[in-house]
Amino acid sequence: MVRFILVFLTVYTCMNTLVYYQARKLLPVRTDVRSAFILFLLLMVMAPICTRLLEKNGYEWSATMMAYAGYYWMGFVFLSLWGFLAIGVVGLASRLVNTVLRTNLPSFSGEIATAFVFASVLAICVYGHMEARCVTVERIPVKTDKLPERIHLLKIAQISDVHLGIINGKNRLQKIVDLILEEKPDLLVSTGDLVDGDMAGDGEIQQLLRQIQPPLGKYAVTGNHEFYAGLTQALETMERSGFHVLRGEATTIGGVLNIVGIDDPAIEPTTDEQSLLASTGNGLFTLFLKHRPEVLQESRGLFDLQLSGHTHRGQIFPFRLFTGLAYPLQNGLHDLEGGSKIYTSRGSGTWGPPMRVLSPPEITIIELFR
Repeated sequence: MVRFILVFLTVYTCMNTLVYYQARKLLPVRTDVRSAFILFLLLMVMAPICTRLLEKNGYEWSATMMAYAGYYWMGFVFLSLWGFLAIGVVGLASRLVNTVLRTNLPSFSGEIATAFVFASVLAICVYGHMEARCVTVERIPVKTDKLPERIHLLKIAQISDVHLGIINGKNRLQKIVDLILEEKPDLLVSTGDLVDGDMAGDGEIQQLLRQIQPPLGKYAVTGNHEFYAGLTQALETMERSGFHVLRGEATTIGGVLNIVGIDDPAIEPTTDEQSLLASTGNGLFTLFLKHRPEVLQESRGLFDLQLSGHTHRGQIFPFRLFTGLAYPLQNGLHDLEGGSKIYTSRGSGTWGPPMRVLSPPEITIIELFR
């Protein structure tokens, strides 16, 4: 955890330094103005850590204000970084053309170019805020011959990466709950990072989730943010919300299907996944809940469908290019060897900046049919 914080602070400080280097072209030369801007940037670098400390010490209003300011700024800085990189490439190409062809194309390096990047990024942030609020329903049909003969269609609702906390609270959860209630699923599953703050005492959040009462129940697994938020209170929140948390556990639901769930690797000890999956050999459809979209070679063929999340599909383009390197199966339905499949959700909420760009939040409805 300490290593993660140090790496984050180093990288994020460098990003903010670049923003300052570009922004000073538009700032007055006055020392007091530039010093104030530097202090603001330092505060924004520390904002995520300050938010956690304020929240843990009971300063909820201050933590909320700090979270909104810090995380919106984080999104602005990230997009600005890519904006200046893009305009730098264009400027370099322009200078090469001028050198080779003796033309007089603009260099894209002055005040106008900087102002254009900041204005464009601000517009994208507004769009990203709106996209993050529009939860979509993704329908995934999966054909199988492993359902009991009496059942011709089974609807499974998946939520993932809701990140309930200071920013993602009652209003966002209400939209998610309403969509799920409209779908009337037979089973609800949460594939990790449901909780990203101390929600154990929030009766409103728990009551909202308890409104969903599918006939086959509600099951969840932990994600890395349950560990970061505090595992004890996160488990308490999920259980009070009506979820059966699967922590290295396999069970058969109503003679209809098997469901298997394991903890995220952030929580020790890790589970013998292969042995756990092999214990479900009763011929029924096996649903495997695993937060990260990673599939062990030895597990393929031992489950029918793995449901995962974690990546948010990058959440803010073009970050998906990097998450895709770590998790090639970061989005959508994929066929695997041995007849297994994996579906990776884009997530139902946001982490960090409360915005999404070209990666809208979702709830997933998996329709198993014969």
